[in-house]
Amino acid sequence: MLKDPLSMGFMILRKGRKVKYLLFLAVVIFFVRWTKGAGFLDAFSFLSRPFWPGPAQSEWIDRSIQFEYKARISLLEEDNQRLRELLSLQKLSGNDVVSAAVIARRTNGWWQQLDLGKGKSSGVNPGDSVVGPGGLIGIIHSATDTTSRVRLLTAPGSRVGVWVPRTKKHGILIGLGTNRPYVNFLDREPAVIPGDLLSTSPASTLLPPNIPIGVIQSINTEKLSAPTAIVQLMAAPEAIDWVQIKINGK
Repeated sequence: MLKDPLSMGFMILRKGRKVKYLLFLAVVIFFVRWTKGAGFLDAFSFLSRPFWPGPAQSEWIDRSIQFEYKARISLLEEDNQRLRELLSLQKLSGNDVVSAAVIARRTNGWWQQLDLGKGKSSGVNPGDSVVGPGGLIGIIHSATDTTSRVRLLTAPGSRVGVWVPRTKKHGILIGLGTNRPYVNFLDREPAVIPGDLLSTSPASTLLPPNIPIGVIQSINTEKLSAPTAIVQLMAAPEAIDWVQIKINGK
């Protein structure tokens, strides 16, 4: 039975459309493969542009980048300063001074001791003074041939004679096991004020004279015998990588 011409025309038209769709799909697949999806990315970028983050987020990113740059510059400056201090320690080394690296710290005794990479073979002995960038940090407590242990000024029970150069008043610096030791003055009226410098006494026989130690932070005048004062050390033991050991008797 023959189909009417109209039906046959519709069938031919549908087949023609299918062929066009298939040809279009083939062209699209070829284009995507040839451009590796770049066209779709461009189209997606164009269509999604109205939904992109506004200028506020861009400014926030710019500020974050600037903050990162400033932080890096600050860290580089700190590291440069630390290296300069290390170099100054090396330059000051002589017959009576030995430079030594800090090789160990105890987490449960952070304010009590340090271990150094120099010992008796380098002339280091118990009783020698240990100086960091800024001032005195402790005394050699024990030594082997190649290492030595420092008892810090902040160690509990540490006692070192000090004086205030401005008023020429003496006292005893006593460790508390924290980053702030205190000084017990020998005079009832030491006439000191916050900000006064503490150093080893010029008359000291156990320690080298006139080594800076710290600055008076606050004063307690309620003690019956003599005033006491909290001291901020000039050299922070927790931030020191190298030290100088001043050999006694030279």
